[in-house]
Amino acid sequence: MSNIKSVLFVCTGNSCRSVMAEALLKKYLKDSGKDNIKVTSAGVATMPGMPPTKETLDALIKEGVETPGSGSRLINADIIRDADLILVMENMHKEHILNLVPEAAGKTYLLREFKKPDASRDEEGQGIPDPIGRPTEFYRYVLKLIKKEIERIAKLL
Repeated sequence: MSNIKSVLFVCTGNSCRSVMAEALLKKYLKDSGKDNIKVTSAGVATMPGMPPTKETLDALIKEGVETPGSGSRLINADIIRDADLILVMENMHKEHILNLVPEAAGKTYLLREFKKPDASRDEEGQGIPDPIGRPTEFYRYVLKLIKKEIERIAKLL
């Protein structure tokens, strides 16, 4: 997996799940001395420049993770082509990416299925639920789900 130099996380609004995943992976890579991998995020339906939600920032701060400084980005073909690995939160995000850039199929995966042979038996399902509009506790639950996957994936990179 040494050929992966850039990882892109994608969710809907680029204000919750993909922001959490980006911040966590950056932390794990930095802590393990793998700072040569670029980590970014984008959304399939966002207004560019929107900040992460307050609940997302609170969950990351409580976890002791540095929060990203940039606002949301709307996914486009250039962003997709620039990434070596694309990890999405739901199947609809994967479909959106492949509609824009069909040749990205070989590098686009659900976060919970990437390099996980038993993903189809995962009792919690393969998608990461969207916390937008939900209570703070649900954001923490979503962060916990993402953290579990990021810890696993960081070791693979």
